Amino acid sequence: MDGLSGPLAQQLLNAALQKLLQFGRITNLDKVEVYFGDDACTPAGVYSVRNEISALTWIFSLIPASSCKPQTLEAALREALEVRIGEVVGAEEKEARVDDSYRCEKESRLVEWGQRNGVKTKLQIAHIEGYGRGAIATEDLKFGDVALEIPISSIISEEYVYNSDMQPILEKIDGMTSETMMLLWTMREKHNLESKFKPYFDSLQESFCTGLSFGVDAIMVLDGTLLLDEIMQSKEVLRERYDELIPLLSNHKNVFPPEMYTWEHYLWACELYYSNSMQIKFPDGNLKTCLIPVAGFLNHSVSLFSF
Repeated sequence: MDGLSGPLAQQLLNAALQKLLQFGRITNLDKVEVYFGDDACTPAGVYSVRNEISALTWIFSLIPASSCKPQTLEAALREALEVRIGEVVGAEEKEARVDDSYRCEKESRLVEWGQRNGVKTKLQIAHIEGYGRGAIATEDLKFGDVALEIPISSIISEEYVYNSDMQPILEKIDGMTSETMMLLWTMREKHNLESKFKPYFDSLQESFCTGLSFGVDAIMVLDGTLLLDEIMQSKEVLRERYDELIPLLSNHKNVFPPEMYTWEHYLWACELYYSNSMQIKFPDGNLKTCLIPVAGFLNHSVSLFSF
């Protein structure tokens, strides 16, 4: 549609954007938003800031800049999307401060390792007051800029298990999943001084703040809630799975050293994957759960800006 101008054209643009937003919001719902459904939705149809930005950027990605000629509906839509994203982010903007007293030496070594291994980044790791560790931009980023690019060779995926001495043993265990294989590989690789991913494992914390490691105080606060029931059930399931695995691995102590496969180490690995893993679509079309060095510090605050 050429020659897009006038009140009628603006109405058409607004209607098209609103219809696309409805699809985009539904397409980008996360598990929490799906669970709460309409209860999580505002009268304007917005589920959350995260969902709104995901929906807008999803729509934006469907309209290639190369296909947008001036004064067309496509070009006007891209412009309207950029404005809308700026409005959503601006409404939620908060000022954050970098804690300069926290020396991110291990994290800096991780970024340097990544750059030597093909990672392209415009980010650095910092400690944000009130939020903890996260990634901040080293330069002003424009909408559509690529802030972080990581090659497949620097991603921890199940391929590393398949190429290890664990694979012939694990593939014979009934019910063995790729996720469990990854857990077991990670538990040993963390202690491998010659590991390609040593800078990544060195940068990880010794404990995580997931429900699986809640202390007594947190449990007392949650007493009587469904959340506590879910946490306790999850922990019981993990313990049962661990107790099933260990006897099967004990016959291969040269591959699975007992000191590396304690319940505490198993729980740590579970929490690592719960809090840091991402699902990546590989070139072969398969969706795989992976650990992605450097990207794990993207602490997904859509309303946090550092100065």
